[in-house]
Amino acid sequence: MPRPLALLLEYDGTHYAGWQRQPNVRTVQGVVEKAVSETFGVPTQIVGSGRTDSGVHARGQVAHMLIENGHAIPTDKVAVALNTHLPADVRIRAAEDVDASFHARYDANWREYSYTISDEHSVFYERFSWCPKKPYDHDLLAAAAVVFRGEHDFTTFSKFRADCRSYICNVMDCNVSETEGGSLVRIRANRFVYSMVRSIVGTMMDVALSRRTVDDVRTALKALDRSACSELAPPQGLCLTTVHYPIEIFHRYHPAHL
Repeated sequence: MPRPLALLLEYDGTHYAGWQRQPNVRTVQGVVEKAVSETFGVPTQIVGSGRTDSGVHARGQVAHMLIENGHAIPTDKVAVALNTHLPADVRIRAAEDVDASFHARYDANWREYSYTISDEHSVFYERFSWCPKKPYDHDLLAAAAVVFRGEHDFTTFSKFRADCRSYICNVMDCNVSETEGGSLVRIRANRFVYSMVRSIVGTMMDVALSRRTVDDVRTALKALDRSACSELAPPQGLCLTTVHYPIEIFHRYHPAHL
């Protein structure tokens, strides 16, 4: 009998062309589906909660799958079994049984991304943070974050995608906290459109570098004009941290700040 499972994944996206399976390139979805097929002996499609771009990381990606012929592996051993078939930069953190109606993408009520900015150029930071070439003003960075809170049309702060029917997103929180070595931007929303977080962070940094004003960003948001967006922040600082569902699933793995 078919058995539905949900997976909680983390990955270093440095060497992947994003989450979504694509022909002739290495993707996270592709390597996980290969591991699932090798583990359970049957080709299986997995569905993620969302698409992360090339070079973007995740600590809390969620996916669901349906093993057509069922399986004898206990649920608490599924992660261990899958990880033996995965490369070192992709890991299944946990697996849980779910109802057959569960959908990793459509059932999510919000998602949260973090973006790490480093004040120090270091070979140990470059894969997971952005170190701007010039010093920036943390207070201006935080002031710019406030502009994006609430429900808005994010056409200005996204790339065009033919299959996107709406660019309206409800940003529940967008904030900046100082860290020992830089700044951490957190953005939580009910949905995100293509390259939205990198567009927002790149524009916030322009404010922090005094290239733009907060009022200018407010005007750009209302303009619905992609040419009014700043250059995108680089992908390596971005991480999908949490996907939250109405049902209690993977809650014990959520970061303590939630």
